Amino acid sequence: MTTAFDAVDLIRTKRSGDRLAPEQIDWLIDAYTRGTVADEQMSAMAMAIFFQGLDDAELSRWTTAMMESGTRMHFTGLSRPTVDKHSTGGVGDKITLPLAPLVAACGAAVPQLSGRGLGHTGGTLDKMEAIPGWRADLSNDEMMHQLEAVGAVICAAGPGLAPADKKLYALRDVTGTVESIPLIASSIMSKKIAEGTSALVLDVKSGSGAFMKTEADARELARRLVGLGSAAGVHTSALLTSMEAPLGRAVGNGIEVAEAVEVLAGGGPHDVVELTLALAEKMVAAAGLDADPAEELRSGRAMDVWRQMVAAQGGDPDAPLPVARHSQDVAATSDGVVSGIDAMAVGVASWRLGAGRARKEDPVQAAAGIHLNVQVGDPVVAGQPLATLLTDTADAIPRAEEALVGAFTIGESAPRTSLVIDSL
Repeated sequence: MTTAFDAVDLIRTKRSGDRLAPEQIDWLIDAYTRGTVADEQMSAMAMAIFFQGLDDAELSRWTTAMMESGTRMHFTGLSRPTVDKHSTGGVGDKITLPLAPLVAACGAAVPQLSGRGLGHTGGTLDKMEAIPGWRADLSNDEMMHQLEAVGAVICAAGPGLAPADKKLYALRDVTGTVESIPLIASSIMSKKIAEGTSALVLDVKSGSGAFMKTEADARELARRLVGLGSAAGVHTSALLTSMEAPLGRAVGNGIEVAEAVEVLAGGGPHDVVELTLALAEKMVAAAGLDADPAEELRSGRAMDVWRQMVAAQGGDPDAPLPVARHSQDVAATSDGVVSGIDAMAVGVASWRLGAGRARKEDPVQAAAGIHLNVQVGDPVVAGQPLATLLTDTADAIPRAEEALVGAFTIGESAPRTSLVIDSL
């Protein structure tokens, strides 16, 4: 790249609401990845984008530049069609765990390159690492072999995949620009396109526990994500789903693994099963397969794939999961019906108990979290345990209880809501 620009000029351009030219975007992302553009300059640009946005053409070029900052993966040698899924994150969202083996049981290869949790949203790798012996880091050869032999892999993305995004994501987290729709879209799609999968299904969440608090914002994010994927030749679709209340009854790491295994065994909370099947149906269709995910779940074949997937990555699928040293119930103060559970409050409480992290380098507790003893619509009486707090650190319980003040709404009835809002 021969043309050089001035970072301050580009910041002023975007701050004023003007468009960045394609060559300016290419230069900026490349220079930032190499360290020529300083963090404080990219922080200013991120804030300018937060307020002024990127139009579709700018976003497409920005995403491509992020993707081209590193290597690209290819799955052309596999005998199975590839399909991936990405969730924009939420509280109790353990869907990847039962979904990947279920779709693999339907005949697809599911390369689920996942991340770790930050703040109130959980990370898939943190959950899986609660399984004794399981490892997240695989070489490309190991991943390809497992996809061919087992059909599913959940692992960490390699350092060469969209390194610009890794730098920029860390910067956004400490500068209050995480919620920017174009920056979220480019972050997700630069990695997903670079992964090389031929089809992608997105779970875009809306509500208290999601990054997108309103349905309108979630819909706009979904539109831009689908547009980026389709423009790159990836068969891309999305579900808009609700994150007003936590998903399922388990919020944490090890306890979410246990709930995922319940689903694979034919049980589990109805909302987790519903969303797992809804996403599986879209993924199977995107992969061009003629299979019924509900039947694969009923037959036990998805559970077989889960056990093979865990074992292939060094884990023991029969090993007991960690148990927290301390527990504390949160009780209902009145009779009635649970009409609401604030997903954000539950996520923050779980984080304070040790299930999440404030910084990327922080450790997490495998056994910490919250077990919801009720879900929206359940009748309760005063004194009945609504939730059980779990932690290895007894001193964390009071602050978690503070986060849950007002989190459970008890009324005379519960509103009828749909978990899946729309399909795009």
